[in-house]
Amino acid sequence: MNEKIWVLADLHLAFGNPSKSMEAFGPVWKDYPKKIEKAWKARVGPNDLVLIPGDISWAMKLEEALPDLDFIDRLPGQKLIIRGNHDYWWASAKKLRGALPPSIHFIHNSAFLWNDIAFAGARLWDTREYSFSEVIEFVENPLARKKSAEELEKEKEEGEKIFVRELERLKLSLEQMDKNAKHRIALTHYPPIGKDLRPTRASALLEDYGIEVCVFGHLHNVREGALPFGEARGVEYVFASADYLGFAPIEVLY
Repeated sequence: MNEKIWVLADLHLAFGNPSKSMEAFGPVWKDYPKKIEKAWKARVGPNDLVLIPGDISWAMKLEEALPDLDFIDRLPGQKLIIRGNHDYWWASAKKLRGALPPSIHFIHNSAFLWNDIAFAGARLWDTREYSFSEVIEFVENPLARKKSAEELEKEKEEGEKIFVRELERLKLSLEQMDKNAKHRIALTHYPPIGKDLRPTRASALLEDYGIEVCVFGHLHNVREGALPFGEARGVEYVFASADYLGFAPIEVLY
């Protein structure tokens, strides 16, 4: 296969909502759209595919997201996106089909086929099954208020309900993959597995449906070398948050 597949998660673009620029989170994010553009153009060819597993734009509405989506559209290659927890602009499949630029495709309770490679995905959510708190250099969000212990516990309870629904969405997507595809790749926004790579409810689904590679992001300020994601039970787990990768896409399925 001459065409390559790349991944870069958590672009967090803010052309349509400049007040939410990630530059508020420290020097690593300074001029991050320029870093993304430079690295992307240096690596990605016009016939390649770039996977973007969520947190694409800080826009609140689809119309606000269009400048960010246009920025992505102008970059080389085809793109495949899923929703992240901060993609508040994400609309119905019908509205997305009518608004997305021509080079951007999406998974929304669906699957995608490209060059005999099948793609499935879902956002997922936080889960009590595993935690990454010990590998994160906590940086306080300057825009957020502190939450009480009761609020945090309630969020965890609600989060478990969301996680279960997201597992069903992941299964629905996996079921729709082309059964004759040569390869199978999954996109999730939240990590589907802990850093120890022990089995989880999400990883069990990926294994059951023959996924070879799962790409994801969501985590930020990760200590260097602290996440030894890799192969487990036939699935390669690839962590691809933009700040972790220096804002440069990495190749998957060589």
